[in-house]
Amino acid sequence: MTANVHSLEHGLSRFHQLLLDQLRHEFTASQQYVALAAWFDSRDLPQLAGFFYRQALEERDHAMMILRYLVDNDVPVTVPSTDAIQNDFDTPRDLVALALRQERAVTEQFHRLVKAAREENDYTGEQFLQWFLREQVEEVASMSTLLAVMDRANGNLFDVETFVARDMQASPKAEAGAPETAGPATI
Repeated sequence: MTANVHSLEHGLSRFHQLLLDQLRHEFTASQQYVALAAWFDSRDLPQLAGFFYRQALEERDHAMMILRYLVDNDVPVTVPSTDAIQNDFDTPRDLVALALRQERAVTEQFHRLVKAAREENDYTGEQFLQWFLREQVEEVASMSTLLAVMDRANGNLFDVETFVARDMQASPKAEAGAPETAGPATI
């Protein structure tokens, strides 16, 4: 690494510090999606539960991609605990609205990561993040659509379940161009 990439604090670049923070954010997102899935599952809404269980696995894989990158680049890694997880909700819409807010926040986090990589001339780091930026466009669009459908269903969760079963099923193929995970991928 060049001298301008290192920070005085912890001997890590700002980019690597942010990437370590992102590891925590991705594990937190995974756990939050488990909480959403469990909420729907306990209310006998299997399509919504399945959708969010898959989202949880996907976020876990994103964390493991970041972990692989850090390990491969000799960045010291301490696996973080997650931030607080919300488990109590008033309406089903609240869960989807939280998921959309979460995805928008993650998008902003990745924008900050790209900016830090560019400012530090970390071209490898910037290249690594490109897949995540594309992925976030898909994630925000998916959650926006689900929230719109939830609103249009006007409380009829069976209509939402039908939509999820018909239009929001996971594709069985591996994601093209996805970074490698540390350990096996779950999806």
